[in-house]
Amino acid sequence: MGMLEGQVVIVTGGAGGIGSAYCRGLASEGASLVVADLVDGSEMVAEAEELGARAVSVHVDVSDAASTEAMAKAAHDAFGKIDALVNNAAFYLSITQGPMEDIPPDEWDLCFAVNVKGSWLCARAVSPYMRAQGSGKIVNIASMTVNDGTPGFLHYVASKAAIWGLTRSLARELGNSGISVNTLTPDYIPHDAEYAAKQPGVDELITARRAFKRTQVPDDMVGTLLYLVSPWSDFVTGQNIWVNGGSGFH
Repeated sequence: MGMLEGQVVIVTGGAGGIGSAYCRGLASEGASLVVADLVDGSEMVAEAEELGARAVSVHVDVSDAASTEAMAKAAHDAFGKIDALVNNAAFYLSITQGPMEDIPPDEWDLCFAVNVKGSWLCARAVSPYMRAQGSGKIVNIASMTVNDGTPGFLHYVASKAAIWGLTRSLARELGNSGISVNTLTPDYIPHDAEYAAKQPGVDELITARRAFKRTQVPDDMVGTLLYLVSPWSDFVTGQNIWVNGGSGFH
């Protein structure tokens, strides 16, 4: 029996990328999965079922309040409860890179709508279900670019910095309901060839500064995520946990 047997977990952006690694890890530990994404999550659902987990795919636009509320209702209708939310969905792959003068104002708004407002709306949507049961876990995903002050995509870095504040404030607000809220911060993860090709040389540069001098892969994130959604972290809230192979100590 897996460590998350009987638990129900929503993963936004779970149909692909690093989100799919989260889903596979959760399914392997027996969690019932809600794969919430703008794109079809049926392949991830099938993969989770092959691992012995129950899973459903739900279409969601995290920047839309009604859509996130429908997501939470669909999760509860499918499994009868919501134990954890992983706020993984983010606007990044098609982002404009360059100096701040080159960032289109509409793209700035979209970045914050998905990355910050989306995390808030999803937390808001699941919180009534978690409050009713007196427990829950919310994991927000940040970025190493915040600590580094990485130039070239100011709107993304600023949006991920907001996640740290969102986590701390939500942890205070939801603590009396037994709900923990934490941030998980990865380092640079070239999760597929297309993504890596957009940023040549970055992996080598970042790998060189780590204590563990190798490329970070999506599966490196899974163990810490499992901890944060499991009963093992029941007295941990408002924290930011880095998974970066020792790329600076924070």
